[in-house]
Amino acid sequence: MSLEELIPSNHAKSYLYSIFIRTGLVLSTLVIGLSVPFFGLVMSLIGSLLTMLVTLILPCACFLRILRGKVTRLQVTLCIVIIIVGVVCASFGSYSALSEIVKSLKG
Repeated sequence: MSLEELIPSNHAKSYLYSIFIRTGLVLSTLVIGLSVPFFGLVMSLIGSLLTMLVTLILPCACFLRILRGKVTRLQVTLCIVIIIVGVVCASFGSYSALSEIVKSLKG
C-alpha cells in the first residue's frame, strides 16, 4: 500500500500501476521463497513463535499490566493459564520446526 500511495490518484493509469506493483511483489516473494534454502521451515519457526506471542501471550500480559490493581484473582489466574498455554504451544512449535530444520540439514 505504501508503494501504491506514491502514485498520484488522479493519474489515468494508477489502477494499472497498482496491478503491476502487486504482481511484482508477489513474484519477488516467490523468487525469494524458491531461492532461499529451508525458507518454509524458517517461516514455520518464526510463525510458531510469533503467532503464540501475538495471539495469546502479549494480550494477557498487556491486560494484566494495564489493569494492574483492578483485576480479580480469577482474571489473573485465567491470564496466567493462557500465558502458560501460549508458552507451551510456542515451545512445541519451535521444537518441531527446529527438528525439521536439523533433519533437513543432516539428510
